[in-house]
Amino acid sequence: MITVSILLDSVEKIQRFVSIISKYSCDFDIESGHSCIDAKSLVGLFSLDISKPLRLTINDDGTLIEDILRDIQEFMEY
Repeated sequence: MITVSILLDSVEKIQRFVSIISKYSCDFDIESGHSCIDAKSLVGLFSLDISKPLRLTINDDGTLIEDILRDIQEFMEY
């Protein structure tokens, strides 16, 4: 499990992000304030305040982390 900060500040970014992570079988959770949603849910993501960075938790045993981080690099906040 790893947690990173991401920014999904447009509808296009949200759609692209969900498309990318949906190919992975592990679970992804996004936290914003007191809300925690399934990151693969377009409806859930649209319910969040996307003007601020979000916390993404990737629930994987470590085997896919490098691939996932490479695929979502464009959305990550440093």
